[in-house]
Amino acid sequence: MASQFRDWVSNRRAELRLAFRITIAGGIAFVLAHGFSLTQGYWAVITAVIVMQASVGGSIKAAIDRFLGTFAGAIYGALVAALVPHGSVVQLGAAVVVALAPLALLASIKASFRVAPITALIVLLSASGQSLGPFASAIERVLEITLGNVVGVVVALFVLPARAHTLLTESAAQVLRLNARLMTALMNALIVEPNGSAGVASLHASIRASLKQVETAADEASRERKAHLTDAPDPEPLVRTLYRVRHDFVMIGRAASGPLPDAVRDRLKSSILVIRDSANALLSELGDALQKRAPPPTSDAFVAGLSAYVKEMDALRTEHLIDELPGDTVGRLYALQFGFEQFRQDLDDLIERAGDMGFGSRLDVETR
Repeated sequence: MASQFRDWVSNRRAELRLAFRITIAGGIAFVLAHGFSLTQGYWAVITAVIVMQASVGGSIKAAIDRFLGTFAGAIYGALVAALVPHGSVVQLGAAVVVALAPLALLASIKASFRVAPITALIVLLSASGQSLGPFASAIERVLEITLGNVVGVVVALFVLPARAHTLLTESAAQVLRLNARLMTALMNALIVEPNGSAGVASLHASIRASLKQVETAADEASRERKAHLTDAPDPEPLVRTLYRVRHDFVMIGRAASGPLPDAVRDRLKSSILVIRDSANALLSELGDALQKRAPPPTSDAFVAGLSAYVKEMDALRTEHLIDELPGDTVGRLYALQFGFEQFRQDLDDLIERAGDMGFGSRLDVETR
């Protein structure tokens, strides 16, 4: 039981760190809100909790969005409360519409302002807004949110900080490992190995989800770079290369949609097996290199397998065996070769990007 608990803790370190930061941020915001005697200090606490994200870059983005939305909503809500009569239920309903309509449009156009309509309604409808007056209520709301933002960002920076660069490399490593499994499944389907195409659809879904995580982490890493919180390399080249590899696998998957004819399969099987095993190993090792900031592997084994495949294809053409195949099979063979060659080019780029991400940064690695 103790060993299972240790394993669970080891596998949930990132989540536990985030939970700890959220708890610390909420507690500090609560103490400060009461220390400053804010009328509705709980908004500072709520904001500190909302702002706390998985990385520093994410927390900065959440804090900026929260502040912009609150500031716009508070000012406009105060203007509506001051200028639009709302003494009766009908008048109050009209004021609500006037407050909501433009801010809802703004929020739908610019996601950074999505809390603006809520803030405007709080200023207009809350008891404190009616007792303090619209402008005093708006100022206090901005102060409460600002306090929560500051606490959240400070805690993100100094309490077990998690850099977006680390989250990016971990997400990218996950994509590469999933691609390794996908290559194995696709090649097995091509040469009729056991469990050939099992799980291909779920692997594609997992890769798409992981790529979205990579994009989010890359956006947060770019924000950290702009804020001069890190000298990590630009993450965009890695993201672009991962998507190119994704497109390569789509192309290869279409060509490997079914088993090859027996005669062709017997000639190409050995080279396809080398391509399968070398690509699996290379992608897995690249994932480890990214996550551990270790030297990336070389693509020599994959290049050798691809060379063997090309030679066999040339031999099949020379012997006119390809001429005897159905047109769709011939098209698949050439598409497969083209997909492999594109994949090789993108692999070289991916290896270079992995080297840049591992050694092009002087970022302090967080304690694992």
